[in-house]
Formats: sequence, C-alpha cells, structure tokens
Amino acid sequence: MNPINTKRSIEHLSKRKVPVFLWGPPGIGKSSVVAQIAKESKIGFIDLRLSLLDPTDLRGIPFFDSKNDSAIWAPPSFLPDGVDEKEGILFLDELNTAAPMVQASAYQLILDRKIGEYTLPDGWAIVAAGNRESDRGVVFRMASPLANRFIHLEMQTNIEDWKTWAMKNNIDSTIIGFISYRPDALFDFNTKSDNKAFATPRTWEYVNEILLSNPDEDLIGTMVSGAIGEELAASFLGFKAVAKKLPNIDDILEGKCEIVPEETSALHILCTAITMRVDDMTSTKVLNNIVRYTLNLPGEFAVMIIQNLRSRHIELDHVNSWALWMRNFNNLMH
Repeated sequence: MNPINTKRSIEHLSKRKVPVFLWGPPGIGKSSVVAQIAKESKIGFIDLRLSLLDPTDLRGIPFFDSKNDSAIWAPPSFLPDGVDEKEGILFLDELNTAAPMVQASAYQLILDRKIGEYTLPDGWAIVAAGNRESDRGVVFRMASPLANRFIHLEMQTNIEDWKTWAMKNNIDSTIIGFISYRPDALFDFNTKSDNKAFATPRTWEYVNEILLSNPDEDLIGTMVSGAIGEELAASFLGFKAVAKKLPNIDDILEGKCEIVPEETSALHILCTAITMRVDDMTSTKVLNNIVRYTLNLPGEFAVMIIQNLRSRHIELDHVNSWALWMRNFNNLMH
C-alpha cells in the first residue's frame, strides 16, 4: 500500500478507534505518516518506543493504599490522561521488537483499552508499527491473540508520493531531481547486504540536512556516504555537480531565458527546480513563461513539468501558450 492510501486508511480506522498495525521496512516513514495524521487533525500524539520499556513501565508501579488496605497500580505519566488532550493517537512503535513480557502488557492495553488501574480515554486511538521479520531486524514473533487485535496494513515506498512530500517540505531540488532520474535510489535496502548505510526516505532526509549544513567540500562525500552508502553517494554527488551548469531559474520564470541543458541529469534537476517555484499564488504571466519554456525541452521533460503542475491542481488552460503546448505534446500525455 502506498503512503497516501496508508494514511487515508489509518485516518478512517483511527476515527472508529479500531487498532491498526502498520508494517514496513525500516526508514520508509511509518511513524511520520501517523504523526502527520495527528497534526493535520489537530489531536494529540504520543509516540511510545516499546522496545525501550520494561513491563512495569507500561503497567505502572504498585504501591500500598493504606486507606483501603490494598495494593494499587500507579499508571505511568506518559500515557494520555484525557484532560489536556481529549482526542489523540497513541502510537506503539517497534511493538514487535519489544520483549514478550512488554508485548503481553501492551496486549491488555490494546484488547481492553486499559491496563492495571489505567483506562485509555475514549477519544484516543491506538496505532502500532514494526518492521517485518524479513527485514533482518531483532523482532519477536507476535502472539496470535495480539496479532488478531489489529487490522494489518503494509506500507511500501512510492516515488510520486515521496516527490510530492519532498516538494512540500523543501527538500533540496538536486535530491528530488536525482530520485526522478534514479527511482531505484529512493529505497535500496537489501536484506542480504552487510552495508550499514543504505538509502531510504529517512536517510535522504539526512542527506538534505547534510546539504543544509553547508559542509566543507572535503567532508561532504564522507557524510553523504554515511547516510546512503558509498556507491549511491558517488552517483548523487556526480549528479549534483551538474546543477552548476543549469540556466538561471529566475530568468526562465521571467521569460528571459531559452537555454536548455543537454545532459539528461541536468534536465531532471531543472524540471524539479522549476516546478518547486510554482504555487497557488504564481501569476498567469509566470505560468505562461514556464509553459513557453517547456516548448524547447525534449517531450518527456516538457510533459514531466506539466504533469507535476496539474497534479497539484495548477490550472494552465488560461495560459496563452497552452494551446501551442497541447498541439506539440498532447500525444505524449497519459
């Protein structure tokens, strides 16, 4: 299931308070998807890494109640109390990497929405996540009664979903351009490889942070290699070097430039850079200049820009150059 459909499914199920278990390989953004749902819904979000907890951490600590002459459990402070935030998502991350005793404690919380003296507030939903057993992580097989308490969704990477997210979050245009050029580079986790560094959506975010830190030239190769591996880092940095040969984006937007790069890699970066400069407030004049500039591009790249804009609901029918563009490239649209 791609990230967008995963997100939509969790939104529906969490509203009905149906427990969900989200499966997927490391680094593809499982926790980010759940956190985004809570943020957009303006509800609470608590992220519990169960692999770091002991059974008593979740159940609470017993103490003697002298008034009633009995032992009661003091619930942990990190669980929602329903006072500060009446609605939210309790996210149980790394559930299947937690020790069996911790899983048993979580089972009661998921099954009965209570554990010890604690009761989960009515407005809170439970979503859990974990890596698959085939991903070479340290995981404990989930007991069948616990597994049966969830609706299981498996999330996979999707290039177009990631590019849409990356543009909204100002990921460096050379990274987006490289992933467009090399779709296989978004996620290259190999269970048979012993490499410690490999590319995932998460580690590409790290690469973006590396670029934003503006490191010295003698450090950048080592740092990027530490995020995505040596071979992919060399390809990306070679690709990035081409960016210096690009025409000025502002000149293109102002209709002052018709220069088109020859290298395929440069065209990928250029198309990404142009589309990242467009939003709902972009003037008709600038849109016309962009459409007119694409008339000089190879067909696949002209279509790449237009499809990206239309997927973001940028209207082009009113642009003067649109009729000419359709005559030239309409047969390439799909």
